[in-house]
Amino acid sequence: MKSMIRLVMCGVMVMALGLNQTMAQKIDDERMKRDIEVAENVLGTLIKQQFGNQRTFFPLETTASYQPGYGVTFTLPADYTTPIVFSLAEPGSNDVVVWGNGRANVEYRISEDGRGETINIRGNEPPEPAVAPAEKSMRLKDRSKEKSRVSMDSIRDVYNQKVIEAAKIFMVDYGDMITQLPANERIVITNQGNQPRMWVNQYFTAPKRTHLSVEGLKSDLTAYKQGKLNRDQALAKIKVVNTESVEEVAPDLELLSSIFNRLYRADLSRTYFTEDNIYYERLKDFGVIYYMQVYSSNEIDYKRFSMPTLNINDVDMETRNKKVKELYPKFEQELKENMLEYGRTLKSLKDDEILSFQVRLTKCVECGIPSTLDVTVKGSTLKEYGSGNLTKDAALSKLTVKKGPNQ
Repeated sequence: MKSMIRLVMCGVMVMALGLNQTMAQKIDDERMKRDIEVAENVLGTLIKQQFGNQRTFFPLETTASYQPGYGVTFTLPADYTTPIVFSLAEPGSNDVVVWGNGRANVEYRISEDGRGETINIRGNEPPEPAVAPAEKSMRLKDRSKEKSRVSMDSIRDVYNQKVIEAAKIFMVDYGDMITQLPANERIVITNQGNQPRMWVNQYFTAPKRTHLSVEGLKSDLTAYKQGKLNRDQALAKIKVVNTESVEEVAPDLELLSSIFNRLYRADLSRTYFTEDNIYYERLKDFGVIYYMQVYSSNEIDYKRFSMPTLNINDVDMETRNKKVKELYPKFEQELKENMLEYGRTLKSLKDDEILSFQVRLTKCVECGIPSTLDVTVKGSTLKEYGSGNLTKDAALSKLTVKKGPNQ
């Protein structure tokens, strides 16, 4: 009897301890929001300081969101994989001046059809001596051949390096501003925006698209602040991914895109559906990212909807939103399972590379579902699952899920 009482008391103590830990870890949403907004401003300022007194044409805005169990993700505008445009050449002109690598600015003209061409290179070289008009014309022709060799990739690379430097400074010096972040969670700064990067290869054809990610664990940042790590050691623990898209097409990547295109059409899907093609980026020494936009319904009249995957033809907004909310967990689980089942067909993916699906979710205001969903799995996990060395549940547990802010 005594042993039973002792056992019950121990159980109560364990439950109480667990409850206390849960309460201690509870996040104050208002305080987290405030800390993140201040941190956004600090990060943006640090990036601007990397460029000195240069005036950016695009607004430098950073957005951030917190996901419990993962951490805080700061997102730079996805279009910042393009060069930085500092000014229009003249009012009303289609010419723009693009900041270069510290030695040259490149002047472009954007035509009515959206194409861009180099029309001038302005550097810090000494001015050319006066020459006869005929010789000057010849020099201009020779220079026009040289313009094609100006590397916009180098402009992009210099920009990314400056962002990386600013991100590292932010993490080691200001990462503790996010006071409630647990030790096992992370701070991530990335250029992977919530929508595809529309400017790249539209006006400027030279640069390849890039994937930039800087990640630090809160525990490492805290150790630095406590003097357990010196600055060099803390900086060395920050993970940096800085890679670029690969243009070559792999048949297995195309195949996976076609499979998901078919799986998520309205006649096959039982959750959300796609209308646009699912496209992908192959990133050098990193992996492959697939981009999806999914929908839940079609508006057939003012605030009246059809939901084709549920065979519902006419519902009001309240009913529609309720159904959307109910479908979300099913969609997330199904996406993860499909990534395992069909992702194992990827033969070109290396063990240490990743397969990622970045999804923009159907709009549903105040439904409490995320605005975006990013699910990632390593190539090694896909191979182990495909060979039978991992059970489905074990493989699912190895997937990383990152959710954007709730709608």
